[in-house]
Amino acid sequence: MHLYHLDANAAAIGQVFGADVGQDPWAGGSVAPLQPAPVIISNGRAGGKTYLTPRLWGVPPPPSGTRPITSVRNLKSPFWIGTLRHAELRCLVPATSFSIWSSVSGIKRQHRVRMADEAIFAFAAILRQTEDWPSFAILHVEANRLIRHYHDGAMPVIVRREDHRHWLSAEWRDAASLVEAMPSQAMLVD
Repeated sequence: MHLYHLDANAAAIGQVFGADVGQDPWAGGSVAPLQPAPVIISNGRAGGKTYLTPRLWGVPPPPSGTRPITSVRNLKSPFWIGTLRHAELRCLVPATSFSIWSSVSGIKRQHRVRMADEAIFAFAAILRQTEDWPSFAILHVEANRLIRHYHDGAMPVIVRREDHRHWLSAEWRDAASLVEAMPSQAMLVD
């Protein structure tokens, strides 16, 4: 996934997630890697207050890398596991849809994927807190049947609304159970 959409302003996002929006100026639009976008953060404690805050999409690469990392697939990697174990470094990334590409007879076509019953939903993500590059990366898993019909590969992890607090505050061994593909019947492709 190299593009997602968040067609809602900060106030609407804050209302859906019960988050304090502060001075976030988000007015809605598309998000591509290395662009700022709002994320939902908390202090990592159950029942803690949540906040909407801007971060860049794409964490700095490991020492041997050269390009920012926008998606996390290997959750057991030493590069990620330390972050995942700390609830305060997990976040939710609000979205209204995400883009996938299909190719038929060499012609690429963009499709927008959205949730069937939620106008604004959230991806599971992690934060990297560096002084000059406060950023996030979105967790990905193997695609479900619907997404595979259009696009081989991975899809972002979508956290159900009732599990938002759990993702932001649970011990990693419990939160890890949320890292799975959303069922096909919960999604629509345009």
